[in-house]
Amino acid sequence: MKYVRLIPVLLITVLLSAACSSKGKNTASASEDTATDTKRAAIPVKTMILAKTKIARTIDYTATILPFEEVNVAPSTPGRIDRIYVEEGDRVKKGDNLFLMDRTQLYQLELQLSNLQKDLDRIDTLLRSGSAKQQQYDQMKTQYDVLKTNVDFMKENTLMKSPFLGVVTGKYFEDGEMYSGTPTTQTGRSAVVTVMQVNPLKVDVSISEQYYPLIKKGMKANVIADVYKNEVFTGSVFRIAPTINAITRSFNVEIALPNRNELLKPGMFVRVSMDLGEVETFVVPANTVMIQEGTNQRFVFTAEDGKATRIVVGIGKRFDDRLEIISKSLKLVISLSPKARQG
Repeated sequence: MKYVRLIPVLLITVLLSAACSSKGKNTASASEDTATDTKRAAIPVKTMILAKTKIARTIDYTATILPFEEVNVAPSTPGRIDRIYVEEGDRVKKGDNLFLMDRTQLYQLELQLSNLQKDLDRIDTLLRSGSAKQQQYDQMKTQYDVLKTNVDFMKENTLMKSPFLGVVTGKYFEDGEMYSGTPTTQTGRSAVVTVMQVNPLKVDVSISEQYYPLIKKGMKANVIADVYKNEVFTGSVFRIAPTINAITRSFNVEIALPNRNELLKPGMFVRVSMDLGEVETFVVPANTVMIQEGTNQRFVFTAEDGKATRIVVGIGKRFDDRLEIISKSLKLVISLSPKARQG
């Protein structure tokens, strides 16, 4: 059986330095002394067996708390604001009145609807006595239905109500002012008031693509806010993005977060940790992992058939003076049994 051995960084550095030094001594007679220089450069190094270890996989990310829902409430058309019933900071229930727009046009439509209803009743009476045609009735009924739809729409879009239980976090006009539809919120959207749902809250986390198969709906997540260092809040995954971001090589996960005693507020900085269970991975001494100068690229050297091979790796969790390394090139390495390691 063939095993891959890992060369510690300090020893391989000595090896490479010795090779460079002996190569630069006699440039004139390089062709004659190539074998001799190579022989002098090949100094002995220590290696270690590379084998997988079982670890408890926990991933940690930072994030910002978001409202579970946020609605910028605005009427369908510009107009004069008749009255605003709420102030910033007010708590509202689903269906509570938020503001009333000018209803002059609505009253006109309601009057037209009332007159049309009377005409429809008359033609219905004539139709029953044979003095009117069915076509006349059908045409007037269509006019009535269209007008009633417009009236219902105007009622809904002049008296705006809260869509859910939440808190008013923005009020951008006063009674009697004109709403024109121009952007008024920090997000560049137009609104008269903004309502947020703050219990539960949610946290959006961008997670590395390597963990995609391990993230499941309903999975628990621990959330800690810096302002409450002794408090741990527990949330659960309720939405997982169906795609991977090709630029960042990550995917978005949304975590629902019950807001105990409403201690947490939208905009707070938090740390999120998720337990993915036990996994088998490579854990090596930190001094075996090198970093490419001028970049953030990490790599190790492995020894096979007396040759050192450079392998680019990713860095996972740290365990004191040991690091988890991740690389597709190391997937085929077979773990040694305790008996084989002793040999």
